[in-house]
Amino acid sequence: MPVSKRDQSDVDLLIVGAGISGIDAAYRLKTRCPVKSWLILEARERIGGTWDLFRFPGVRSDSDMFTLGFPFRPWRSDLSIVDGPSIRQYVEDTAREYGIFDKIRFGHKAVRASWSSKDKRWTLEAEHAGGTAVLTCRFLYFASGYYDYAAGHRPGWNGEADFRGQIVHPQFWPEELDHKGKTVAVIGSGATAVTMVPALAQTAAHVTMVQRTPSYIVARPARDSIARGLQRWLPASLADPLVRWKNILLTMFSFWQARKRPRKFSDWIMGQLNKALPAAYPIERDFQPPYEPWDQRLCLVPDGDLFAAMRSGKVSIATGALERFTPSGLRLAAGDEVKADIVVTATGLNMRLLGGIALEVDGKTVDPSRLLVWKGMMLSGIPNLFVAFGYANASWTLRSDLTARSACRLIKRMDSHGARSASPRAPDRIGRKPVIALSSGYVSRSAARQPSQGDHDPWQVPQNYVRDLISMTFGRIDEDLEFGEPQAEGAR
Repeated sequence: MPVSKRDQSDVDLLIVGAGISGIDAAYRLKTRCPVKSWLILEARERIGGTWDLFRFPGVRSDSDMFTLGFPFRPWRSDLSIVDGPSIRQYVEDTAREYGIFDKIRFGHKAVRASWSSKDKRWTLEAEHAGGTAVLTCRFLYFASGYYDYAAGHRPGWNGEADFRGQIVHPQFWPEELDHKGKTVAVIGSGATAVTMVPALAQTAAHVTMVQRTPSYIVARPARDSIARGLQRWLPASLADPLVRWKNILLTMFSFWQARKRPRKFSDWIMGQLNKALPAAYPIERDFQPPYEPWDQRLCLVPDGDLFAAMRSGKVSIATGALERFTPSGLRLAAGDEVKADIVVTATGLNMRLLGGIALEVDGKTVDPSRLLVWKGMMLSGIPNLFVAFGYANASWTLRSDLTARSACRLIKRMDSHGARSASPRAPDRIGRKPVIALSSGYVSRSAARQPSQGDHDPWQVPQNYVRDLISMTFGRIDEDLEFGEPQAEGAR
């Protein structure tokens, strides 16, 4: 592919991804390191990242907007659980308000990044307009999330070719698909499935959620009455942080309760389901998972919309292993038949660290699975590279904003000491464990391809915002860092 010389650029910091993490990183760099030059590369033609990619019916946040929103531009509505288009627009409005939008290069898909210890710079190649744009930078910041945008997880089943209806995956929802008055089967029981099912049921004749095993599902009000009161009676400068911290602490307390007393927490969820579902409903069959709470993420249903749809008779659940497709729908291993005009395979996502970009250090290919994560923001042996990781048990933005602020802190420390590169160096003897401690399918499927975390600081990635906030704000920023020309771990 030819190199387009006119697209060559050199900046201090290059951000890959124009979603929530990328816009947050740009804001922090612009305000904390104002003399630095920077650009954002975005593979898509619109801002928003995940919130532009997913366009299936009912797509919405599974975290409250008071913590998912930017701390520097607080969400000022009592509507806590928000639809995808509104989130995408909020991200774009933020980028425009803070002068970030015009520094985004859309349609630039980063494919390769190479570090030169001699030049102390990264060279990044990006596919653009049929050619290759070449950009160089001192620091590279990956804000591309950890999902594979090119393909979702899509198992194959016997009999698919015999099915007379339409099969679609939520990640690539066809805009022209008309489900009005039709019977729909949604395969899956995770966040995507429980989001889609009540939305589809609004116009479909009937929707069946087909699940191999249940997930923990919790109802939550879509509107936050406490936030509404605080926003009404207090000035924004007080109401905004109070609402945000109220939600942070409640989420942390809920997670602590679930892990400390899993049986009690599970019983509480079952009690809520007893109140939400029709009398004598077989809750254990359809809503009792074979794992403990927070072994996988909890599924959130605002205002209990899924349960309301079930009470109306528009939605039903079929639990059991899927044996095959039939011409008219699906057949479970137990022999149950599910009729469907449309089958939606809400079977999960694939994780793809760094957006699948090939990494090289001094001409040697880097294998991320051999690396360790330092402070949840850099990779062992890789100079001047930051990665935005989100929390598994809380809002993504909480952690990604800490990463952006800490990256700026490290850059300023390097400037004050005249250092041109910084690379985390792991101790020779350090234990390894997965970065994300969940048993969810998308995590377990990709575990062997992901970097690990260590067994002590600063190589651990705690799922605790307060602990991270204190450590990354007041703790040492140079611990286990090597300033110079390190040999990259994981190079071959």
